[in-house]
Amino acid sequence: MKMGYKWRALILLWVAFFLQQGTRQIFGATLSSIRDSLGVSATQIGLVATVFTFAYGLSVPFAGVTADLLNRKWMVVSGVFVFCLGIFASGFVSALGVLIVTYGLLNGFGQSFYYPSATSIIGQLHKETRATALSILQMGLYAGIIGCSTAAGFLAESGADGWRTAFRVFGGIGIVWAVVLAFLLRDTRPGEGTVPDGPSAAASKPSLREAFVLFMANPAAVLLAVGLGMMIYVDVGFKTWMPNHLQEVFGIEKGSAALNAVLWHYIGAFVGVTVGGRISDRFAAKRPSVRMEVNIVGLACAVPFIVWMAYASSLMTCCVAMALFGVFRGVYDSNLLASLLDLIPTRYHASGAGIMLCFGFMFGSSSPTVLGVIKEHFSSATGLATLAGFYLVGALVIAFARKRAYAGARAA
Repeated sequence: MKMGYKWRALILLWVAFFLQQGTRQIFGATLSSIRDSLGVSATQIGLVATVFTFAYGLSVPFAGVTADLLNRKWMVVSGVFVFCLGIFASGFVSALGVLIVTYGLLNGFGQSFYYPSATSIIGQLHKETRATALSILQMGLYAGIIGCSTAAGFLAESGADGWRTAFRVFGGIGIVWAVVLAFLLRDTRPGEGTVPDGPSAAASKPSLREAFVLFMANPAAVLLAVGLGMMIYVDVGFKTWMPNHLQEVFGIEKGSAALNAVLWHYIGAFVGVTVGGRISDRFAAKRPSVRMEVNIVGLACAVPFIVWMAYASSLMTCCVAMALFGVFRGVYDSNLLASLLDLIPTRYHASGAGIMLCFGFMFGSSSPTVLGVIKEHFSSATGLATLAGFYLVGALVIAFARKRAYAGARAA
């Protein structure tokens, strides 16, 4: 295996992650246009995002285990093709029920194929540079959300069906990228380029039951999954409703709202994920608990900025709050998966990531609908402010995880 391939693989998977995360934000950026076009309420449009998130969470553990059993390359390729097909088809729907099927179910199912396999491949190819590589991958999330959100917002301003163009364009690009991956991404088998976990590691294959039992028997891994659930609840609610909040509270146009709702937040996250990844990689050898400690700092320090963001009195102060929220969200993101991968054997990385994501997304799936209900009865600001409490609980849960995992470790 040539050393250069691990970085080429990262680039290929980065673009796919850009599309995966970016196409998710098309929905939030064009939410008000979709709602008006289909004639539905805030709660009903929030249900579409809830179905997507729940479908993703329900199917991702099976995708993770299947990746460990079968072929991770083709899991990535087929996943990108299926979710982009769902995005593309969403540009042609005329009823809420059909949108739930294309965007909610087909998109959610396809996206579940990508992340466990991609992070497993990267984690395997980048042993000493794991957190740095995963942080670079995470930047694809930020770039995808900013780029696709901005483009979708301005397309939505172009006419009543502008939101449909956004789905069609990015869905079509993703289908083409799936073909590129099929030709350029290698079949990296589990165990290649890594130190085996035991003499029988290569000989046996993990089952879903085996992976689930191993995961549940590790209290720290379970607590990390709960912490992720708190973060996902905030993330899905924020991305779904923030563009609409900026439109209604500050009276700005759809394109500007779609840009500002993500740009400042993810610029901050870019800084946070870079710093967090470098810090944890530097000290991980001497301080095994540092990855979880970075997670805790990220979630806890973001809490006051979420509240400030929700109740900001001007667009400028709201953007500053979103940026500072983003910095600490990025700090958490930098070690989101790296913390888990340190706790479980290599051959369970994809299935372990899938199970963790299952917990996180199934819990977090209720956020868009709950925030829609709060918006209808109170205000969007009240709904966004409640997100701070979930970050605080997440920080406390991961603190317990650290205690369980590294109680006997040296402090420094």
